[in-house]
Amino acid sequence: MVKLSMKARMEVIERKRKAYKKATKKGKGEILDSICETTGLSRDRAKRLLGWNEAKQTSQMRNAKAKGRRGRKKKYGAEEAEALALLWALMDCACGKRMASGLCAMIGALARHGEWSYDAETTSKLKAMSAPTIDRLLHKHKADMIFKGKTTTKPGTMLKKNIPLRRGTEWDEDKPGYMEIDLVAHCGATTAGDYVNTLDATDIKTGWTETAAVLNKAQKHVFAALKGIRAALPFELSGIDSDNGSEFINAELFRYCANEGLAFTRSRPNRKNDNCHVEQKNWHVVRRNIGYNRYEGGTAVAAMNEYYSFLRLHTNFFMPQSKLVSKSRDGSRVVKRYDGPSTPYERVLNSPDVPEEAKARLRETYRSLNPAALVRGMREALAKLMALAMPQQ
Repeated sequence: MVKLSMKARMEVIERKRKAYKKATKKGKGEILDSICETTGLSRDRAKRLLGWNEAKQTSQMRNAKAKGRRGRKKKYGAEEAEALALLWALMDCACGKRMASGLCAMIGALARHGEWSYDAETTSKLKAMSAPTIDRLLHKHKADMIFKGKTTTKPGTMLKKNIPLRRGTEWDEDKPGYMEIDLVAHCGATTAGDYVNTLDATDIKTGWTETAAVLNKAQKHVFAALKGIRAALPFELSGIDSDNGSEFINAELFRYCANEGLAFTRSRPNRKNDNCHVEQKNWHVVRRNIGYNRYEGGTAVAAMNEYYSFLRLHTNFFMPQSKLVSKSRDGSRVVKRYDGPSTPYERVLNSPDVPEEAKARLRETYRSLNPAALVRGMREALAKLMALAMPQQ
């Protein structure tokens, strides 16, 4: 078959157009077969060209231009977009699903403290906004920043035989109190010398996260920070799980856990997924906020802990999180299912294992918190901390 030019194809189409419009269904099929055989066009393409009307299309384009934008009228305008951008910033640039889950609570908290100035119509639209719509409206605001830090974990050989590997049978992960702990190094480009570290502790059941800056990786500093974190928890600590670093695998912490009746387990060497809950928070809570600068000395520790005093309240009371509830394999596919996003605060309130007195204290704290003021405090504290960053070598 000789390949025709587009002009020759259109001539064939034009000759058949009038007959095609008047033909029966069977006749149209025969005409399409003939055109496809002659021109080499697909049936769909030939059918579209036969039904094309230049005069009608020109008229439609003229009418659309006169009327303005075609299609459904916009539901969300500049006012909603501005308010959503504000909420997005206050919610630490969360994804649409997490924002949709926490928008009502965030707006309520802002209104309670006189920080919400938008009218009832805008507020109602925001509260009803779906997760995909949130992501679409925030598309221009989003920019990914990818960094990679250094690992500073040095194995602690002492007592490793006495501290069991966690295999999921030693812990009751259906109640709060079992936490994974890890250190995040603020060493910059080099691990030489002493530098500030962050002790990160995450509860497996609720996602409640506490962070504390320590002067270095010395056992006494890490141990003191861990005791401070335990005192700040809204529930009883039942067990800890660490990596194999010497800052955790030591006699002092082992003895403390034994005396206090706390379960103490460790992960397998070089298996980050064993501590996946806290590893995730190392990025979302520590790295995304503190960054990768190098910090040294007690002044930097104090400044970082001032920042964490605001961050812990913002993260635990106002940042919804999704938790993996099941994982199954279907051939080569691994299917993961997550629950609806909830804040750690809400998960603690929903737990039957937390005493009512502790829940009452949490509710009182929640009502007193102004998320906008927390974010302002975080920014001021972070500016102080950034001024203490060591120059890169």
